[in-house]
Amino acid sequence: MKKFRIVPDIYLCDTAEEFCKAFCIGADDLVFIGRSSWKYFDGLVNGAHVIFRNDYGSGEPTDVLVEKIYEDTKDVPYKRVIAVGGGTIIDVAKLLALKTYTPVLDLYDRKIPLERTKELVIVPTTCGTGSEVTNISILELTARHTKMGLSDDALFANSAVLVPELLNGLPYQFFATSSIDALVHATESFLSPKATPFSREFSIRAAELILGGYRRIKDEGADAREKLYGDFLLASAYAGIAFGNAGTGAVHAMSYSFGAAYHVPHGEANYVLYSAVFRAYQKLNPSGDIALLRKVMSPFLDCYEDKAFDALSSLLEIILPLKPMSAYGTKEADIAVFTENTMTKQQRLMANNYVPLSAAQVEEIYRSVL
Repeated sequence: MKKFRIVPDIYLCDTAEEFCKAFCIGADDLVFIGRSSWKYFDGLVNGAHVIFRNDYGSGEPTDVLVEKIYEDTKDVPYKRVIAVGGGTIIDVAKLLALKTYTPVLDLYDRKIPLERTKELVIVPTTCGTGSEVTNISILELTARHTKMGLSDDALFANSAVLVPELLNGLPYQFFATSSIDALVHATESFLSPKATPFSREFSIRAAELILGGYRRIKDEGADAREKLYGDFLLASAYAGIAFGNAGTGAVHAMSYSFGAAYHVPHGEANYVLYSAVFRAYQKLNPSGDIALLRKVMSPFLDCYEDKAFDALSSLLEIILPLKPMSAYGTKEADIAVFTENTMTKQQRLMANNYVPLSAAQVEEIYRSVL
């Protein structure tokens, strides 16, 4: 039996001011935000306790970062967490709403019960994570040299709020990597054994919006994205709903060790593995649901069905030139380590693969993108 659900209430607001008034931000709130977004909220949070992501370094979220935030906020009597940001802020904020979330390693090892005691409101500022509508938090566990996902209904937000204004000024690189991440969410979840007709509708609509936007950028230039932020924000949420129900697979599973080892942003690490994984799927079972995915995507790419993945790769190359893993510092010796980590630490994701992949096949995929 398969199940489909959408848990957070989803709101659309045009501006940060509209959001702050509607949600009555005030003294009982803990606002976790990046400084680049603060200009939209300065003067609107009415005495809320504010912590800035930038004060805790940069890069992907880690257990060390979470422990530092705990030390800084453990005596703050907040009743609600307001997360305004990208994947790092969202993934960490989900933990801040729990009754107990340290030691973080114990939490991710399920030695600590997940019990949420604070309300959680998530406002994304990128167009890729989709995490505002999922019950998943992903951290780099530094002592283990890999990323791990924690999935539990206690991590669902109460409310997800989409505010297109907050994407204004998003650097092109962040736009490209985050929106490609959303496309990976949409297409991996489409092929998942857990996919349902409902989740696939969200996958398809997300892919349609993203690829349609990419084709406009191809024709009109990078600045065209600024007119499309609303569409990309919706696409990210649609893809989040899809993968929140059906899961992601080998692209995400294989990217975690690589991304953690060389500090590659999540969406960019996924992009490096994306086409290679789908080529492997195509080779192993060309006539299954992947044929349906090609059929669905071909109108969005204006190509014949059998050329869909070639056309997709060409379009993505225009949006963001693809680099091999070696360009980020990966060495031949890393492949065995990455393969072992994928096969032993990412079974939650590998169970969602379109076709089962052996260690030898995973290693072959890594080698193809080295």
